[in-house]
Amino acid sequence: MAFELKNSFKMFTLNSNRQLAEEIASLLGCEIGKSSVTRFSDGEIQINIEESVRGCDVYLVQSTSQPANEHIMELLIMIDALKRASASTINVVVPYYGYARQDRKARSREPITAKLVANLLETAGATRVITMDLHAPQIQGFFDIPVDQLLGVPILSEYFMNKGLEDVVVVAPDNGGVVRARKMASNLNVPIAFIDKRRPEPNVAEVMNIVGNIEGKNAIIIDDLIDTAGTITLAANALIEKGAKAVYACCTHPVLSGPAISRIEGSPIKELVVSNTIQLPEEKLIDKITILSVAPLLSDAIDRIHNEKPVSVLFE
Repeated sequence: MAFELKNSFKMFTLNSNRQLAEEIASLLGCEIGKSSVTRFSDGEIQINIEESVRGCDVYLVQSTSQPANEHIMELLIMIDALKRASASTINVVVPYYGYARQDRKARSREPITAKLVANLLETAGATRVITMDLHAPQIQGFFDIPVDQLLGVPILSEYFMNKGLEDVVVVAPDNGGVVRARKMASNLNVPIAFIDKRRPEPNVAEVMNIVGNIEGKNAIIIDDLIDTAGTITLAANALIEKGAKAVYACCTHPVLSGPAISRIEGSPIKELVVSNTIQLPEEKLIDKITILSVAPLLSDAIDRIHNEKPVSVLFE
């Protein structure tokens, strides 16, 4: 598919996911703008934009993945630099939006950090945000600028459709993931099940019950992100114990922190399918993990926004 970019178009990237940015640029048929990120001796970040952006529509690709604080500061400083260099629009492409799990006050005296990050991006000078699978869809309402949230479910569904599995059931690992599981089940035309789970504290989960028929079936667990993999591996063990034939898992954002990789390797999960919204280091690229690219989806969204074409077709 050939994309048409105006002379005002420029694309930049920072350090969090350069591979994805290069793939997007290749699909769009453009070059990544010249910029540099350096550190002062005390660790402070310095950014230099090495070409003119005056009057340009700039698209800046940066996931706020681990180390999240470093990548958020890089992003904010770059946005400020672009604003002060008189860029016409600053469209921030954040494939993975960090701090999204802190979207409400679950206990007294807690911050709503997802809102704080939204405020910081707007104050820095962002004019639009393009992201994927926000942990909580209401985060879009934390912004007073346009936010386009693209969905990973169609990409994951297409992969499993082409895999040709039989007797499939899509499993939500908790009550909050039922809507996502239902979308995937609708795409695959299969039933759903969900796991009744409680979380006594962050990154700790306990399986209580499985609702739905999973006996003798190929179960596909779907989630928006996998962090320490405690939930997903507990769910996989419970599904096998209750008679599932095999367990697959998928998510959009492979955070995979702490013991995640060792847990996945030691679990009954046959294959974990993820996207490249977060760039995984070499040590996390185990045989069980399959990575799908979101670059075609993001490049299509960028083209539609840049050329003022409807983006809504990408949500269907």
